[in-house]
Amino acid sequence: MYITDIKAFPVWIGSRNQLLVKVETNEGIYGWGESGFSSRELGVKGIIDHYREWLIGKDPFKRGALWQEMYRSQYFEGGRTLTAAISSIDIALHDIVGKKLGVPVYDLLGGKHRDWVPTFATGNGSSAKEMVDSAKKMIMEGFNCFRIHRSYKYEIKEGIYEPRESISETAEGLIKVREAVGNKPVIGIDYHHRLSVAEAASFCQMLPSHTLDFIEEPIRDETPEAYESLRRLTNIPFAIGEEFSSKWQFLPYIEKGLTNYARIDICNVGGFTESMKVAGWAEAHYIDLMPHNPLGPICVAATSHLAMATPNFSWLEIRESAGESTGFYSKEIFPIQPEIIPGKVTVLKQPGLGVDVDESSLTKPFQFSEIPHLKRKDGSFTNW
Repeated sequence: MYITDIKAFPVWIGSRNQLLVKVETNEGIYGWGESGFSSRELGVKGIIDHYREWLIGKDPFKRGALWQEMYRSQYFEGGRTLTAAISSIDIALHDIVGKKLGVPVYDLLGGKHRDWVPTFATGNGSSAKEMVDSAKKMIMEGFNCFRIHRSYKYEIKEGIYEPRESISETAEGLIKVREAVGNKPVIGIDYHHRLSVAEAASFCQMLPSHTLDFIEEPIRDETPEAYESLRRLTNIPFAIGEEFSSKWQFLPYIEKGLTNYARIDICNVGGFTESMKVAGWAEAHYIDLMPHNPLGPICVAATSHLAMATPNFSWLEIRESAGESTGFYSKEIFPIQPEIIPGKVTVLKQPGLGVDVDESSLTKPFQFSEIPHLKRKDGSFTNW
């Protein structure tokens, strides 16, 4: 068996672009993968086109060696664009090998540890009352773990975002949510690296004990020492890693105990080949995976197989619930996909990933779409 073609499909699905990747072989067996570098899909497609030139003719079974060759095949190693391309191809190669051997991908990774994958949802509200209502809806739907935010539409007006205003009003809403739902639900918040160390510390200190079970990406990750400083200022567990593009980026966060949940993104970090290394490393430090999963059914399927084969796992992010609707999980485009119900994903037992794409339904072309370029009131730029 050898690779005969690699095709990248940057297309609009639901409310955003997705970059789907198909690897074809001489035996008619093909695999699907997905890139997670959102809003820069054409950059990733360019890298995939480069890799295609020399991957044609290669044996898909040698996926570990191909990972190394892709990573080392340019003088400038690493970076999110490269590893997002590698991720999509690596996932597709595992899909091919599973189909060829007649086994689900989780069997290639060591076999399943669980029968289904626990998930968490995300909700929001423009006021404390709306945040409480959103939380109750997700609980009633079947989620016992969720993130709850103040509505970005309310927080961000005309491209203006003020962190200090956000943390005070968000804290008030979260306190009301915990009072309303009690201690059993697991509650988190994603601050999307919008805060400084001081702002994040102030926010955490506004919250009574056990208001939050985790805070996700409160500050940027380029400087681990900043997280060390923040760690000393709060006891709220951290969930970090969705932006990481390699095991090397995870290194200080695992070795120094800076994260309590590893927010690994299989479509960015390097596919199954790299994810399993990070998972084992995290297990040795008693850190559970809480994967970033903001895309469509290919990402859901791949991450679910990783979850099935990983003992140290908490919850998988899901983007359809009573708290939000994205249109990412189209049954028309993805006629075969994992079963997604509130609180759990059940992985199909068929060979490979258990997901397929109706290419004739990929009718909405790529649209240039930028995430908000936010400013503060004084005109300076700040993080989305």
